[in-house]
Amino acid sequence: MKLLLLTQYFPPEVGAPQNRLYELAVRLQQRGIEVTVLTAMPNYPQMEIHAAYKGKSYHYEEMDGLKVHRSSIYVTKEKGIAKRLRNYFSFVWSSWRCGKSKLEKHYDYILCESPPLFLGISAWMLCRSKKAKLIFNVSDLWPESAEKLGLVTNKFFLGAARKLEEGLYKRSTLITGQTQGIVADIQRRFPHKTVYWLPNGVDLNYYRHDAQPQGWREKNNFAADDFLLLYAGIIGHAQGLEVILKAAHRLREHKGIHFLLLGSGPVKDELLAMKAELQLNNVVFIDTVPKAEMPAIVAAADAAVIPLRRLDLFKGAIPSKIFENLAMKKPIVLGVEGEAKELFIDQGKAGVFFTPENEEELADAVLKLYHNPALRQELAENAYHYVREKFNRDTIAEGLYQLLVKHSAKAQ
Repeated sequence: MKLLLLTQYFPPEVGAPQNRLYELAVRLQQRGIEVTVLTAMPNYPQMEIHAAYKGKSYHYEEMDGLKVHRSSIYVTKEKGIAKRLRNYFSFVWSSWRCGKSKLEKHYDYILCESPPLFLGISAWMLCRSKKAKLIFNVSDLWPESAEKLGLVTNKFFLGAARKLEEGLYKRSTLITGQTQGIVADIQRRFPHKTVYWLPNGVDLNYYRHDAQPQGWREKNNFAADDFLLLYAGIIGHAQGLEVILKAAHRLREHKGIHFLLLGSGPVKDELLAMKAELQLNNVVFIDTVPKAEMPAIVAAADAAVIPLRRLDLFKGAIPSKIFENLAMKKPIVLGVEGEAKELFIDQGKAGVFFTPENEEELADAVLKLYHNPALRQELAENAYHYVREKFNRDTIAEGLYQLLVKHSAKAQ
């Protein structure tokens, strides 16, 4: 079986989709599927082509047995919608052109990662030329999410995007959704399509619960008894990270409590300005680090704070950073309603909940953990056992592999 993975995001970039897709591809390859990757020149999250790839319109490399083809992409640090669309469509064009000229003539499946939704155009054209079946992998409902976040308001554009979304779903042999909420939404609208839950997960051999901080606290001037709460991920609009700074302001008299915000994104400058305005000595911003450094940082933290804005849209969201923290026995302070709360608070008993965007509840939740080491330990053990049972990447990949084998057998 030959599968082409088409995605704008892939290592050496650092991020949730990059890690998820790479880990899935490697595991499918290990199970006997010949996996090829067609992706963009690495640029995320700095929005600057990485040094080793600058000036190239095409690049081929191999990563852990995966054949990886890279085509050009327009990148800019400007944040306007026109620039973002140019970024998306530049890769739509280059990936189609590269796929036509550089890849093999036939694949059984093309698995396309969305968003960006527009990449489905390239995927569909390549499916026709490569005689492949389309698997459309939806990690975020688009354009619905862009509309509800207020990122896109043009009615004509939204209408065109909805028609594209509908057309791609109809043309897909299989639709996979990252959350149960996404799966239910698509299944409701397209009841005759096969929609499969393909959740994110964690590599338990990489994010080990017995990993050591490797002196990270000492290097960063934190005491052994400081209580460190880590947020690691995109510093963007959807996360609503202002709630962390507001809670930190409420807790400023507790000198041992510190909030760490690791990452980069479009609202980082605004949050840095907010930190300065509130004079928050208990909030530390950390630049994005390579994946290899993350286990030591997570090991050094006492708990993780995972917020999203309070929108109905996010009731089906599951932030990827949950899994690494649970695997390393770190209780979570979760500010996400809906599916994430049901899975990891109600069922998994892996942390404490606060209402999204409610800084008073977040501050109370932090104090609850801070003053109760026994509770922290109980939640940590629950976290590890739950993620090992439900969200092990080996198990997730095996499930998709068996589905593809079964589907291929039916098609013959």
